[in-house]
Amino acid sequence: MEIEKEMKKVTLGHEFGAGAACLKCKDKCEGFELHFWRKICRNCKCGLAEHDVSMNSEENKKVGKLFEDTKYTGLIAKLKTDGIPSYQGNMVTITLPSPNTAYTVPPMAVRYIELLPPEKRPVAGTQGAAYRRHQMDRQLPEHDQDPSKCHELSPAEVKQMQQYVRKCKDEALGVGDVLLPEEMAQIQAGGAGAAAAGSGVHQKRTKISCHHCKKPMLLGEPAVYAERAGYDKLWHPACFVCCTCSELLVDMIYFWKKGKMYCGRHYGDSEKPRCGGCDELIFSNEYTQAEGQNWHLKHFCCFDCDCILAGETYVMENDKPICKPCYMKNYAVKCASCQKAVEPEAQRVSYGEHHWHAEPDCFKCSGCTKCLIGQRFMAVKNCLFCSVECKKKVMT
Repeated sequence: MEIEKEMKKVTLGHEFGAGAACLKCKDKCEGFELHFWRKICRNCKCGLAEHDVSMNSEENKKVGKLFEDTKYTGLIAKLKTDGIPSYQGNMVTITLPSPNTAYTVPPMAVRYIELLPPEKRPVAGTQGAAYRRHQMDRQLPEHDQDPSKCHELSPAEVKQMQQYVRKCKDEALGVGDVLLPEEMAQIQAGGAGAAAAGSGVHQKRTKISCHHCKKPMLLGEPAVYAERAGYDKLWHPACFVCCTCSELLVDMIYFWKKGKMYCGRHYGDSEKPRCGGCDELIFSNEYTQAEGQNWHLKHFCCFDCDCILAGETYVMENDKPICKPCYMKNYAVKCASCQKAVEPEAQRVSYGEHHWHAEPDCFKCSGCTKCLIGQRFMAVKNCLFCSVECKKKVMT
């Protein structure tokens, strides 16, 4: 019954963000139009996060869904409108509020932000805010946690995904906490009573080092603690990063596995293959591997026209498979001699920005028509010459 509910809920939210301008492509994009399964814009191939869309409500729902039915449920509030959990971000992470409420920010919260790289501080209207937005989208794909955000899952795949999500929440998901190294020293020493021990505790505090960079934690400076990692580990704020991509863990949301700290995306990659076409984790037993990536059988398609590529000639452009017709139309270089597009399988000679078919009729001296394949030559713009004499004859 639950699986049937998930199947009925499946939607990719095609109306959300529709028509929004692309912040990256500017006027080159006609406005956001969601591809029906790639999760990118049909017009410019950028993601939703690269478009001028307010993501706050969607982020709140996404992270709320992530924490639903976990020990962190107290950090979210149920929305009465549609039953989707809402993320109370200020209760989980530390960010600077608007100026009119700035007095409510504890000093340690401000210091925590100051210890982050300047370009990654999540302050509204800054480069750091844009960084956080991108990482929220990148590190926590909603289609890794919610079957209703996936494309055409079978009942068996929905069941496997539900089991994966349950395991993820029970064994890996966590939220970092900020505290002082001396507070952790007291916990390690046996609780509050250790504070009365005097200098012995102070000596122990100085020995705590960052689990990531191994450098000492400074007394009185905020540190990050991850419950699943244990009481013996602390991180500098700037060191609380994913072991795979080395990016700051957005809003201190982490996934702990076998002694390593992951962001949501790379934890998922460590558990399941990910489709290079739709970006979803693969829960089917049948899938294909090509060009060092994994693909749903139905998603190994041309990145431009979506035609199935199984058994067809294709070319990789920017790590994306392109069918031959689309390659010839959109990517192929033109021969400087015959002005025809150079086919992907054809041999060619390139010099600077110019290209030629590696054939006698094309790669030849512009003066005497001598074939220059395997010969010394000089190039002037799109002209080739076998000698100074031929160059003078044509260029004068």
